[in-house]
Parts: sequence; structure tokens; C-alpha cells
Amino acid sequence: MASRKSPVAAEERAGKEGDGEGEWERCPVEEVALVVPETDDPTLPVMTFRAWTLGLGSCVVLIFLNTFFTYRTQPLTISGILAQILVLPAGRFMAAVLPDREVSILGGRLGSFNLNPGPFNVKEHVIITIFANCGVSYGGGDAYSIGAITVMKAYYKQTLSFVLALLIVLTTQILGYGWAGMLRRYLVDPAEMWWPSNLAQVSLFRALHEKDEDEKSRGPSRMRFFLIVFFASFAYYALPGYLLPILTFFSWACWVWPHSITAQQVGSGYHGLGVGAFTLDWAGISAYHGSPLVAPWASIANTAVGFVMFIYVIVPLCYWQFNTFDARRFPIFSNQLFTAAGQKYDTTKVLTKDFDLNVAAYNSYGKLYLSPLFAISIGSGFLRFTATIVHVLLFHGSDMWKQSRSAMNAVKMDVHAKLMQRYKQVPQWWFLVLLLGSVVVSLLMAFVWKEEVQLPWWGMLFAFALAFVVTLPIGVIQATTNQQPGYDIIAQFMIGYALPGKPIANLLFKIYGRISTVHALSFLADLKLGHYMKIPPRCMYTAQLVGTVVAGVVNLAVAWWMLDNIENICDVEALHPDSPWTCPKYRVTFDASVIWGLIGPGRLFGHGGLYRNLVWLFVVGAVLPVPVWLLSRAFPEKKWIALINVPVISYGFAGMPPATPTNIATWLVTGTIFNYFVFRYRKGWWQKYNYVLSAALDAGTAFMGVLIFFALQNAHHELKWWGTAVDHCPLASCPTAPGIVVKGCPVF
Repeated sequence: MASRKSPVAAEERAGKEGDGEGEWERCPVEEVALVVPETDDPTLPVMTFRAWTLGLGSCVVLIFLNTFFTYRTQPLTISGILAQILVLPAGRFMAAVLPDREVSILGGRLGSFNLNPGPFNVKEHVIITIFANCGVSYGGGDAYSIGAITVMKAYYKQTLSFVLALLIVLTTQILGYGWAGMLRRYLVDPAEMWWPSNLAQVSLFRALHEKDEDEKSRGPSRMRFFLIVFFASFAYYALPGYLLPILTFFSWACWVWPHSITAQQVGSGYHGLGVGAFTLDWAGISAYHGSPLVAPWASIANTAVGFVMFIYVIVPLCYWQFNTFDARRFPIFSNQLFTAAGQKYDTTKVLTKDFDLNVAAYNSYGKLYLSPLFAISIGSGFLRFTATIVHVLLFHGSDMWKQSRSAMNAVKMDVHAKLMQRYKQVPQWWFLVLLLGSVVVSLLMAFVWKEEVQLPWWGMLFAFALAFVVTLPIGVIQATTNQQPGYDIIAQFMIGYALPGKPIANLLFKIYGRISTVHALSFLADLKLGHYMKIPPRCMYTAQLVGTVVAGVVNLAVAWWMLDNIENICDVEALHPDSPWTCPKYRVTFDASVIWGLIGPGRLFGHGGLYRNLVWLFVVGAVLPVPVWLLSRAFPEKKWIALINVPVISYGFAGMPPATPTNIATWLVTGTIFNYFVFRYRKGWWQKYNYVLSAALDAGTAFMGVLIFFALQNAHHELKWWGTAVDHCPLASCPTAPGIVVKGCPVF
């Protein structure tokens, strides 16, 4: 039967046959041209019994693990690469043992399927990975929707029904899927929108399914190289993951100056600027910006400019030279909220039983203060928002306008877009139905559960409008640089002014206005992966939609169980000192709801607010891209000018906290080595191995991380010795202002 033909041979035939395929243009992005196959075999089956079974199984396992690990002190995100590797032997085993037999559904009334339509092929493998990626986008990374539920239950102690929580989780995701469908023509079809992170998965698929073209080529095959690095990474992670955690952050300055607060503030990897500190832990390197091996060099360079300017110039000047925002009253680096006396801010003292701000209690208790790095990081979010809008309008506005006025048929297509024309496209109304349905259900929530959600119907509509405006420009940035400029701060800033004193409304506005964009971009990245691997669009639609619903239900079920059954989860003061359930990512979410919702931007950033001058960064962000664009037009022969990307420069200091300067600095160094020096001077090696290396490091680290937790840490086999003391900088969290008394710190 046709589906049993050799996939490689079929792809070779597809490259020589068809509608003038030899005249198609190659992708103009060099990295894509080097990695992505330019052939297709349309006879390969995709939505097989094997694909459904392994895909749904992978989705459930990944969402369970990622939800479970995201509550830990050291969160671990298990990427879809884990499933990508494990399902290959499982798929081949099913192909070997299942009978070649047609099975009718309901006596044939709903059709039939073949249990074993031939050898396990690469397209089945890709669609399984698409299912699995739904388990990552829900539970991995920052797990935004479940973060809001966690804050409502664990921090605010709000009584919440499971049905309402499930609707919040599902409508956020499906809303994002609707945005993704509406933006396909701008962010998937054009060759210039290349989504760099996908190249690691494409490279791994090729390593797992293809033989090297030149059997006599130097070096091991890609598959052999993957296995070598995978087992090396697996074995090595036992050191930073369990035996020698000091490798996660080694701060030598604290050893040299054990009694100096300033030295430890500068050198601490956890609580300082991380100067001279380093990490030899791949999980730490890739924790917040993803794998540095898949980021383009231009993106790395822009991020480095912002990072150096922020960490080594702006923050030191604000703290030691100018004492900006009374900075020296507080630690230089912290995501905690403080009183004027340098103590932790107790939000329960200013919260009513209806989860509103008690203004009289707030006036009595005192103002809320932020650490200097935290405050400036918030200001960078103001700059990043306006810079993103202006940058995309200037550099990509004319192209997007042309694509709006004409169908994609009128746009010059590369070989991948031409090959995808063979398949039936997904009608736009399929996505529109999902979009409108999630909007309607969300609005109903605002009426039915009015007291619980706090967000009125007009607030929901405002959130949808914000997502509609910003998803496209942020998508352009991510699709070309692998960096996603966030606008969490802006979303919360806006609704904080409109609904002051209502933290739950602020949380929900964020997930509908900002997090639906995050989910949309995740779906778009997967659509581009399907585009590169020539997966029929209707198969992609089915897999993403079903995976989204399944992952959402499992995601909430696991989180709900943990929140109800782990005593004092997320309560650092009440937990045992060795407990891993401290929820650092959700602490940041809670703090943001206090800053923007409970206290409100008017008190912090309005007239008379301590941080009012940070608002000027909105204007700065709007202005900065303009001279770059003008110079790129005046000197078109100087290509490097157009690569200056102000939103990505500002991204160099995004995510801190919880990200640390050491995380970002090591990410920059690693990315520079591979995507500048190796790419420039050893391009053959880079083409063959770079993305395979990234995938192997991710997979080996994830496997060992899971093993360590379930075999050792969860069984309370904790090591206690010098090498497990991760941060030897106890004075880094101390203030330096005279008269501030903090336990364990000297008083000046």
C-alpha cells in the first residue's frame, strides 16, 4: 500500500515532481534553508490510531508533570522534546505488533480507520508532538491561567468553584487559539516569519527519521550525536540537580569578601547582580529565555546590549549613586514587597473580606515599596510596550498592510508555502467560531460569577480589544527573533487605573488581555512547525483543539488536587524549611496583583506616587525605534542597522525577578559561542549538530530531573554538605540605608 513506501524515497520523488517545483524559491532565511527539508510526501498517513493514542497520552503525561513541577522552589519545565523522543520507539513498536486491519466506528456510520497503516512515519511523529506541546503550553513555563487560580486559592484564600476555574482555563486557551487562526496569514505563511525555536524540533525529527546523506561525512551521524549528548547530559545533571547544587550558581565574590554587603550584592547569583557568578546547569541557562542555541545571533546581541546597560550601569547608579526610590532601604534584588522600614509588606492588613482594598487600613499601615531592580524592571515594561508597537509599524507595517489588502496568493511564496498548497486549508470561520464562543462564555462568567471574578463585562471586552491590538506586533518580534516582549505590566496598569483596589479583577484581566496572546503565539509556533514538516492544516487544527481541551481539564485537576492536599502550599512562612512547595513563580503573580490591583497604579505611579517618573518610559519607548528606522532607510547598504531591535534590547532585562542576572548572562555567553562563532567559522558543524545538541541537552536534563525528584527528593533523601549550599551570600539580601533593622543584617 502507498503508505508503506519509504518516506525518504517518497520525499526525494516529491522534490522532482509537481507543478514546477524546481522553480520555487528557497526560504530567504539562511538558518531555515540549512535545516528544514524542502520536500514532501503527501501519501504519508497523519491522524492514525497510533498518532491519537500516543498523542493524547503524551499530552496528559506532560501536563501532569509540568503542573506538578511548576509549584517547586526550583521549577522544572519539561518540553515537548521529551515526548518527541519517547514516542518514537513506542510508535515503531505499535507498527510492528498491531494488525493491518480496518476498524469501523459505530458500524461504519462514522467511518473507519486502519489500526496499522504502515511504518511509523515522521508526520505521525510530528502530530504527536503537536498534541504533546499542548501539555507544555498549559503546564510549562509560567502556567499563566493556573497561576491565576493558584493566587486566588492559595494566596487570597478565595472560595472558588471548580466549574468557574475550568471555564477560566479553557476560555483563555481557546481565545488564544482563535487569535492564532485569525493571524495565520501574517505570522505563519510568510517565509520571513521563521519562528527560530522550531528549528531544534525540525532538526531532531530529521535526526530520528533520516539517514545522513553522506555516509562518509566526518563526525557521527545526527542520531548518534544526539544519543551521546543525551546520555552525557542525563548523567551530568545528577551534579547540579542533586549531588552538587552549588553548580547552579557559583558566586566566588562571596567567598572572597564574606563580610561585605556590597561585594555580596554585586556578586551573588541568587540575590544580587551576579557579577562574576556563573552557572554550569543547563536548566538554569535555559530556564527563562529558552535554549540559547536556537536564538538568532542578532537577537542575542540586542538582548546583551539591554542586559549590560541595565545590570551593570542603570541599577548600580540608581542604588549606590543616586539612591533612587529610597533604594538603599531594601535589598538590591528581590521580588518581595516592602514597608518603608524595610520589612516585608503584609497584605492581609489592608485586605477586606471581599478581596478589596481597605483604604483606611492602607493609610494607617503605610505605603508599599519595591526593590530597586524590581521597580526599574517594571519601568522597562512600559518602554517595551510602546517600543514594540512602534518598531513593528515602522519596520513591518507596509508588508502587513499589503497582506491585508491582498490574499496570500499574491505574495511571493517559498518552497514550503508552495508545498503546503496541496492540502485543504482550514476555513477562517472555524477559528472565528472558537473565538466568538470563548468571548461569549467569558462575558457570561462576568455576570454569573460577578462577585468571584470582580471583572465586569466591559473589562472583559477591554481585555479582548487589547489582545487584538498587540498580538500581531508581538508575534512579529517572536517569529523573527525568538524573543517575546511581554505586556503583562501594561495590561495590569490599565485595568488597575480603571478598577483600583480589586486584585482578582486585575488577575483575570491579565490572563484574558495578555495571556491569551501568549497562548496564541504558542499555537502559531506549532502551526509553523506543521508548515515546515508539511502537516495538512486540518490535521493541525484537530490536534491542537483536542489537545487544548484535554490539557486544560488535566491541568486544572492536578493543580486543584495539589492546592487542596499539600498543606500550606505556597505559604513560605508556614512551610517546613526543606519543603519544595514554595511557588516562586506564583509569588511574582501574587505580588503583581497586589501592586496593580490591590494598591493600584494611581497610588504608586500617579501624581505624588514614589514611582511616577517611570511612566515617562512610555514616551521613551515610542521614540527610540524612530531614529533606528530612519538610519536604516538612509543607509540601506548597512544591514546591521536594521537589526537593531529596541523591544528586544529592552527584553535584556525582562523577567527579573524571578530570573536572575546569572541566568541571563550565561544564556548570552552560550548563545554567542554557538550562534556567532560556531555558526560563522564552523557552519557545516552548526548545520548538522547545533539544534540536535539543543534538543539532547533539554531531553537529558528533563529525564534526570524527573528521576531525581521521584526517586530521591520526593522520598526526602536530601543531601546536606558544602556542595548543597547553593548560595553562600547571606548578606546580599541586606539593605544598606542607615537605621534599617532587618534580621541577620548589620545596622548602619
